[in-house]
Amino acid sequence: MTDPLLRQYHDEEWGVRVRDSRLLWETLVLESFQAGLSWLIVLRRREGFRRAFEGFDPKKIARFTDADVDRLMQDEGIIRARAKIVAAIGNARAYLAMRDNGEDFADFISKLVPDAPIHNPSGTVLTQSPLSVKISKELKSRGFRFVGPVIVYAWMQAVGLVHDHDPSCFRYTPEP
Repeated sequence: MTDPLLRQYHDEEWGVRVRDSRLLWETLVLESFQAGLSWLIVLRRREGFRRAFEGFDPKKIARFTDADVDRLMQDEGIIRARAKIVAAIGNARAYLAMRDNGEDFADFISKLVPDAPIHNPSGTVLTQSPLSVKISKELKSRGFRFVGPVIVYAWMQAVGLVHDHDPSCFRYTPEP
């Protein structure tokens, strides 16, 4: 890794267990914007996303209108993909619907991945897993979009649900 921003992200954030519902959701939204692009593009725009999406406050985002979508499509500080922007707004609404139904997002994830972090014993970094397929289906059944199994697997890696550091990496820890 030669890019300092990517190195810092890897060394300090990627694979660190996240238990905060709102931060789990924010990371999932950012992962959905990464689809088809490099993670470095998202990292370089992360602060722009936080500004444009009101600090990733789901209550505020859920109230976004078509005019907000148009505004965001003009914002050079984010990835301007209409379908992804619309999905992020819908995902805020889905997140809030879960909360309003008494289902905390972090608890929901913990029930699906009770033994996190899952160590990948294959020695190969996967693009998806049977568990990411299951989580993707569960999220979609709750109204989430742009949460296919590949996006979900990348998110699982990012938030420490899956331990995929290479054995030669200083962040690697053997399975307990």
